[in-house]
Amino acid sequence: MTPANRLFCFGLGFTGLALARSLQRRGWHVAGTCRSAETAARLGDEGIAAFVFDGVAGAAGTDSALAESLDAATHLLATAPPGTSGDPVLIHYRDEIAALAPPLRWVGYLSTTGVYGDRDGALVDETAALRPTSPRGERRVAAERAWRDLQRDHGLPLHIFRLAGIFGPGRNALVAVRAGTARRIVKPGQLFSRIHLADILLGLEASMAQPDPGAVYNLCDDEAAPPQDVIAYASQLLGLPPPPEIPFDEAQLSPMARSFYSENKRVDNRRMKDDLGIVLRYPNYRAGLQALFDAGEGTVS
Repeated sequence: MTPANRLFCFGLGFTGLALARSLQRRGWHVAGTCRSAETAARLGDEGIAAFVFDGVAGAAGTDSALAESLDAATHLLATAPPGTSGDPVLIHYRDEIAALAPPLRWVGYLSTTGVYGDRDGALVDETAALRPTSPRGERRVAAERAWRDLQRDHGLPLHIFRLAGIFGPGRNALVAVRAGTARRIVKPGQLFSRIHLADILLGLEASMAQPDPGAVYNLCDDEAAPPQDVIAYASQLLGLPPPPEIPFDEAQLSPMARSFYSENKRVDNRRMKDDLGIVLRYPNYRAGLQALFDAGEGTVS
């Protein structure tokens, strides 16, 4: 008899929690980690067994309960970004994950298209060499390598997902424009790839339904686009004047924001479509923002 589906997610944040809730609605048992006791209590009220883990240490008294929940998992997802010391999940739970035996059927690690680095606007697919151009990208490459080592040494059914810029409910250009925090920074020739949260879930759930251990997938939409165009379109939907254009060389950006502009590429998503059978709900930023606008995003409450 096939065991009940049980997801354990290290990192019940924007993407992890959305997946957990989607699976829970289909009868899955879901559990995972979050960063505060308040969040854990709120998720507990939803029927999600949540354990406090901030990337450094868990809350007192949670280790045995977490280990028990982890050991029962049929599916494991890791969303936590690596820090300067490495992947926090593997630093603290590598041995526990390595010891997992059936019924574990699928493991997903959420990485980023930043592992490809700067390609001067060229198209990259999953076979491209990893040439990160930022410390953040270098840490992601190291984390991918650490997860692959675990797969090689212990037969982990690992799948790596390289995500483009994520947007969705509560996190999108409509919200930024309405809040007055959006900036239309122009760097000629600059392109970013994106993906709507709903399409990430399509990709993850399709992979869970047809595991292919060792597979790597780019998750992105069909149209890399200049960031200033996204802000302009969000402004148009809201009926607001777009923020003024700011030349990149004149923009005062944080080191993190500046590092994003140091990478310019288009990301190929054909493997996601061909191997997983994905038909994107939102094939470009316009479709995604229009749907969010229709749902009331960016409007005054």
